[in-house]
Amino acid sequence: MRNTLTVRLPDDLAEWLEETAKEAGVAKGRIVREELQRARDARRRGFMRLAGAVSGPKDLSIRKGFSRK
Repeated sequence: MRNTLTVRLPDDLAEWLEETAKEAGVAKGRIVREELQRARDARRRGFMRLAGAVSGPKDLSIRKGFSRK
C-alpha cells in the first residue's frame, strides 16, 4: 500500500485534520484513508436505500399481458 497523494487543503480543513489527529492519537493519513473508505462504502450502499421502495407485484410475469406464451 504505497500510493502517495498530495492534496492542498484550505486552512480550516487542515486545522480540523491536525486537531482531530492529535485528539485521536493517530496519523493524519490514517484519518484521511478512513474518511475516503467511508465515502466509498456509502456510495456503494447508495442504491440499497431504494430496495423495497417500489410498490407493485413482486414478479411482473404474474401480471396479465406480460407473458410470452
